[in-house]
Amino acid sequence: MGRIVQLDEKLSNKIAAGEVVERPASVVKELVENAMDANSSKIRVDVSEGGLSSIRVLDNGEGILPEDRETAFFRHATSKIKTDRDLFRIGTLGFRGEALPSIASVAEVTLKTCAGESEGEKITVKGGQITERITAPPRQGTEIVVRDLFYNTPARLKYMRTVYTELGHISDVVNRMALARPDIAFELWSDDRKMLKTAGHNDLLRVLNEVYGRAVVKEMKYVKASSEDFQVTGYIAAPSEARSNRSYMTTILNGRYIKNPALTKAVQTGYATLLPVGRFPIVCLHITMNPLLVDVNVHPSKMEVRLSKERALQELVSEAVKEVWENTRLIPEMSSPEKSTPKPEQMSLNFQEQNSASVKKQAEGNQTYKVPKNKESIFSPDVSKAVSNSKENEGTGDFTRSQTDSIHSTIRDPEIESVSEEVHSPTVESAEIPALYPIGQLHGTYILAQNESGFYMIDQHAAQERINYEYYADKLKQPSNQLQELLVPLTLEVTASETGMLNGNKEELEKVGLFLEPFGTNTFLIRAYPEWFPPGEEKETIQEMIEHIQKAGKVDIGLIRDEAAAMMSCKGAIKANHYLRQEDMEALLVEWRKCRNPYTCPHGRPVMVQYTIYEIEKMFKRVMN
Repeated sequence: MGRIVQLDEKLSNKIAAGEVVERPASVVKELVENAMDANSSKIRVDVSEGGLSSIRVLDNGEGILPEDRETAFFRHATSKIKTDRDLFRIGTLGFRGEALPSIASVAEVTLKTCAGESEGEKITVKGGQITERITAPPRQGTEIVVRDLFYNTPARLKYMRTVYTELGHISDVVNRMALARPDIAFELWSDDRKMLKTAGHNDLLRVLNEVYGRAVVKEMKYVKASSEDFQVTGYIAAPSEARSNRSYMTTILNGRYIKNPALTKAVQTGYATLLPVGRFPIVCLHITMNPLLVDVNVHPSKMEVRLSKERALQELVSEAVKEVWENTRLIPEMSSPEKSTPKPEQMSLNFQEQNSASVKKQAEGNQTYKVPKNKESIFSPDVSKAVSNSKENEGTGDFTRSQTDSIHSTIRDPEIESVSEEVHSPTVESAEIPALYPIGQLHGTYILAQNESGFYMIDQHAAQERINYEYYADKLKQPSNQLQELLVPLTLEVTASETGMLNGNKEELEKVGLFLEPFGTNTFLIRAYPEWFPPGEEKETIQEMIEHIQKAGKVDIGLIRDEAAAMMSCKGAIKANHYLRQEDMEALLVEWRKCRNPYTCPHGRPVMVQYTIYEIEKMFKRVMN
């Protein structure tokens, strides 16, 4: 008798369950996907003890036809695809035909279903075998109850985490499904406690409000972009709402939640230096594309996909996110401690410039401030000249309390239309920093300034770091092709794997001006390097090039130049505990206001915080509401 045997169906299903059913959340995902594919408008999920005791998924979809009910528990039985050609144009969430048989092989499954005018039926399957099949009430849709998960695989059951951990994974799955399909009403209950409920009004912002809360949603911006192959829509949260991990970044592709590191990186690139190191944004993006351009048959979980035009999609996403923040004012406001009583709507000022005639008309009897005259400065001649030009353009420098013409609206109720209107509004606040007038310095580190809207604190190091960064970034965008010759060559020692990689990318490195000369085993000589390399950081920059090749298979010269600009800007910026004269503070603020992105330093730290007049008066009890 031969040693190779055909495994029976029961054992095959258990093996498949090892990949498809990793934990209770996997069961919820597969069952909810089936309900979504059945054109359901309402889906309810009930779990007990983190899903280990029982999982119930109830929908009002099409139901299962009588002749298909037993077949549904056969391995690789599906209604989603018929031929191999269908595999390249998948429009449903499920298609592998593995979910139900895999779940039924490691748990007790009860199915109640009714389709159209047919009779309702109840089927019970345990350990892959049908144990009961009886008539049931004819309720439209399907109800599936899974009990005693992993009862016959004790090794898997042993490694399940706590009830709260498993419940957290289930909640995450249902949240992603709700974000993917805002047109479906979702409910999640745990031991008779409601965890999520969406209205199914096809309003993504309302679903985001249910998932992340009002405070996050009111700081979100609508993003939209399209190309010949892709359409991208969604919402992105302000950098101030960033989190410490990527789990808050949701990407939906053709209605399917996916995990794609390249798209995640594209979103982060769009935020650029607005995010501190190790912080990640809250994002929900919907991407629509031709199914022929995507392969979802990569992993049984169906969350990993391969895209045929991935780089083009990356650029589209990155530019769309970048454009949003380039047109948004991101001045953080310092507020007084919150009380339990409801806060009134806070008023903010519109800093749009007014013509001089209008200013004079409103200025009668109001307080004015004067810009001090510029004196000799410690800054470079270019900066001092810029200060002078800027002040000439600003006129006399007088300004008055302007009329408040915009109100910072807040979300009052997730069920009202104003939630969508606020974030969908095409109008954006001016991204321009208002004129600031320095009044002093705190601990030689923070510049204290004022204007008609309140009081400001500016981190002098971060402000000049931003000025320097944009200067060096512009300079390095079009660097010269000249090389810096070395009297004494640099010696670069690398590992054996890096040697092979560098030899394989020799032409790529020479294109960017880096010529490596072999010098013994795993050693290279560098006799010249591009002029734009940061002085004293030549080896570090070359090492970064090597790391880029390892990660991406090529040299991303733009990213390397950006990191070099950030490095040079930090080293040349004013340090903390450095006291400045009045004219130096003025010069710094004038130059900083002209930056394209003045809100953060190149490393993502905020440059300025603001105390509004309202907040100051509230702290001193001059206003009581």
